[in-house]
Amino acid sequence: MLVASQLIQGIKDFTKDVTMSFLSYDEDTKSLESASKYIGSVEIGVVAAVFLLMSGLAHAFVLRNWTWYLKALDAETNPARWVEYAVSSSLMIVAIAMLFGCYDLASLILIATSNASMNFFGFLMELLNPPAARARGAVNWARFAMGCLAGAAPWAVVGLYFYGGGNYDRIPDFVYAILAGYFVFFNTFPVNMVLQYAQCGPWADYRFGEAGYIVLSLLSKSLLAWLVFGGTAQPNGDDDKDY
Repeated sequence: MLVASQLIQGIKDFTKDVTMSFLSYDEDTKSLESASKYIGSVEIGVVAAVFLLMSGLAHAFVLRNWTWYLKALDAETNPARWVEYAVSSSLMIVAIAMLFGCYDLASLILIATSNASMNFFGFLMELLNPPAARARGAVNWARFAMGCLAGAAPWAVVGLYFYGGGNYDRIPDFVYAILAGYFVFFNTFPVNMVLQYAQCGPWADYRFGEAGYIVLSLLSKSLLAWLVFGGTAQPNGDDDKDY
């Protein structure tokens, strides 16, 4: 994917500009007017490739520290998972937001931070609900609820850009595929956690839930990375530079 993003000109040329919004004083109207300026551009094809590369590096880290990983599983937690999710999934949601027209740097930073916070709340959920508490059903769900709220914010932003664009009959199929795929997989991760902490059936074994995270991660990242990479086929005319 990385090689293709550099060797296939159409993919390499598919970039999204990053802008910064601010208030500027207009001498003619004697008032503050909204303005923006160009900061740089992002190659979406490269972002999709780096997203997968991050997961590969995280897997290499776990394999290099396999004993530490197994000890963490014995304590029914996996810090590596949450840190990797916080970084890689934040990059992906930023790329998706840009495909839907969100180019403002401040907004993109907030989207990434909110998404990362969702994953760190997941880490706190594991850290502050030790095995003994889970076994006796004394699970504190406050961190889970906070994580759901933080995770819903980027969704809301992407949804607003999708809704505000209109012309739904002219939207390429891959856009709907991204929305559907993102929605399904986004919600399966918290479902896996709920089943894990509610001790439902095989999820009573923490390692079964860990296997669930691994499978969901493989499927969701593979699908979303290729959907975003496929997004480089969307129109990329001069409209992007008219602020």
